[in-house]
Amino acid sequence: MGKSILVIDGGGRGAALVDAYSKSPQVGRAFAVSWTNVAEIVEITKKEKIDLVDVAQDAPVAAGLVDELKKASIAAFGPTKEAGKIEWDKAWAREFMKQHDIPSPEFHVFDSIEDGVHYIEVQPQCSWFVKASGLAEGKGALPAKNNAQAIDAIRELTKFGTAAYTYLLEEWLDGEEFSAFAICDGKNFKMLGYAQDHKRVYDGDLGGNTGGMGCVSPPLAITPEIEKQTEEIIKKTISGLAEQGTPYIGILYLGAMITKMLTYDKIFVIEFNARWGDPEAETIIPGIQNDYYELVSSALGGNILDIKTDGKTRVSVAGCSKGYPKDYSAVKGKEIFGLEKLENVILYKAGIKKADERYFANGGRLFYIVGEGNDIMEARQRAYDAMAKVSVDGLNLHFRTDIGWRDVQRIAKMKP
Repeated sequence: MGKSILVIDGGGRGAALVDAYSKSPQVGRAFAVSWTNVAEIVEITKKEKIDLVDVAQDAPVAAGLVDELKKASIAAFGPTKEAGKIEWDKAWAREFMKQHDIPSPEFHVFDSIEDGVHYIEVQPQCSWFVKASGLAEGKGALPAKNNAQAIDAIRELTKFGTAAYTYLLEEWLDGEEFSAFAICDGKNFKMLGYAQDHKRVYDGDLGGNTGGMGCVSPPLAITPEIEKQTEEIIKKTISGLAEQGTPYIGILYLGAMITKMLTYDKIFVIEFNARWGDPEAETIIPGIQNDYYELVSSALGGNILDIKTDGKTRVSVAGCSKGYPKDYSAVKGKEIFGLEKLENVILYKAGIKKADERYFANGGRLFYIVGEGNDIMEARQRAYDAMAKVSVDGLNLHFRTDIGWRDVQRIAKMKP
């Protein structure tokens, strides 16, 4: 009888982690559950005789799930509540970055709508990002091209409730975003991979901010110099957290912006997350060649294994309910066709309900199709060829058709 693994996540990221753990010969069973509350999760681990809990969502980290699991003598992979503050308190995180000389945009922190509005009113016209300090399901960063939009964004923050009681006004940085992932043991880290998420709901990076419409890994924007800067930032972060008595154990996600300086590219930290990203996990994890259970165990034991990857490029495309991320209630219960026909791709199910061997829409992001290849063009083609075979009853499937567009443009410019 092998080890029993419980992953705390109900979406595509959880499906990718379950798949990775299940490939280990040391694992007898691996399954995922959506986050509810600390007491219920601890009870499930005891009832199911769980050997390891992988805490893969932001809310349970902020609720202190890892701390409580450890108190109950249950092995848990993920940061403690205090170490995870690097994600769930963005105002605190910015102050941490400032203290440890980690490059980040200029920022100002406010605790009331009035204070932020008054500040904006006396500033010259400028572009801003208005950000909820707390957790807002990946949707708490609102862009504002001018002061009037910034004031509107501040007032719009009320929809995030307590997550936006404290909020930030941040300098608008122009550049290209990417994300980087490291596995950490409290003192040291090893890089797992790089990705480029596409957060806007429509082609051309238009429309509302979502949890992620698709992803490329690795993006061509990542040069050796960018890798060097990234690793230096992660090193400072891990050292800083250890020095203050909150060592970071788990997956650290760095969201960064590549900005064009006079003679070189420099990266600035947009945010840290205290877990795998979604859909980045679905794009990077399949390329990790280590036994994933052994890899996690090595981090928990304070001696991380060297990372082995297959070197392939992967493109993931999210299949969503029409109307996502706003109102997609009319799609719930609609039948999804074609998933059983997919070949030569990886399929991760997310907001799907299965009944009588049929699939039905049960969420916003329904599934992820991951194509892989020797380059971006091959991986992308496979993903979209597969997506063309899928539909949701009533023309209710939505997906972006331009995932990886930056790299496609880069390749086009390189051709004679």
